[in-house]
Amino acid sequence: MASWKRDFASGLIVLGPILITLYVIYWLYGLVAGVTPGIILEQDALIPLIPGDGNQAAREQLAQFLRVIVTLTVFIVLTFSVGYLMRTTIGGLVERLVDNVANRVPVMRVVYNASKMAAETAFGEQESLQKPVKIEVWEGLRMTAFKTGKVTEDGREILFLPTSPNITTGYVVEVHPERITELNEDVEDALTRVLSAGFGDADRTRGMDAGVPIDVVDESDANPTRPSDDDD
Repeated sequence: MASWKRDFASGLIVLGPILITLYVIYWLYGLVAGVTPGIILEQDALIPLIPGDGNQAAREQLAQFLRVIVTLTVFIVLTFSVGYLMRTTIGGLVERLVDNVANRVPVMRVVYNASKMAAETAFGEQESLQKPVKIEVWEGLRMTAFKTGKVTEDGREILFLPTSPNITTGYVVEVHPERITELNEDVEDALTRVLSAGFGDADRTRGMDAGVPIDVVDESDANPTRPSDDDD
C-alpha cells in the first residue's frame, strides 16, 4: 500500500509541472488565436495547399496556426524595436510623454502604474533589485527584503519587502542600517526562496530529488513478531 503511494507521489511531482506548463501554453495559444484578426490570413487562401471541400476544417486550423505565428512574430519584432528605442534619447522622451498622459487620467493612472511596476519587477534586470538582506521585525522574526539604493533624510535605508509567492506586491519599509543583516547570496537565490514560499532552493538539483522526501516505514519490520509461547 505504501509503495504505490510513494510511486504516485513521485510521478505527480514530475508530471504536475509538465501538465500545468502545457495547459498554460494551450491557454495562451487559444487566447492569441481568439484575438487574431482573420484578415491576416483567410482559409480560402490555403485552397491551393489543401484542396477539397471536405478539408475546410483542416484549412481553418492551419490558417489559425499561421495567424498566431504571424502575430507572435510581429509582437517579438515590435518588442525588440521598442526596447532598442528606449536606449535612445527619443525613447526616453516618448516614455515620459506616455507616463504624463497616463497619469492625467484618474482610472487609467492606477492601472498603468500598477501594470508598469509589475512588468518592471517581473521582467526587469536583476540590478533593479539591489542586494537581498534580512531584517528583524519583532521577537527575533526575520524577513527577506531587497535594497532599493535609496536612503531617507534621517539615514534609514529604503527596502522593498515582497510578499510570497507574488513578488509584485509588498511593502516599502524604512529601516535603520544596524537592523539590516547582509546576506551572502545573489538576487536570484533570494527571489527563488520568496517565489516558492520558502520551499525552493536555487542550489539544489531539480528533479526527483526535489520536493519533500517521503519516508516509508514497513510496519512489519518496525514491529517484528514476538516469539510465541510455543517456542519456549
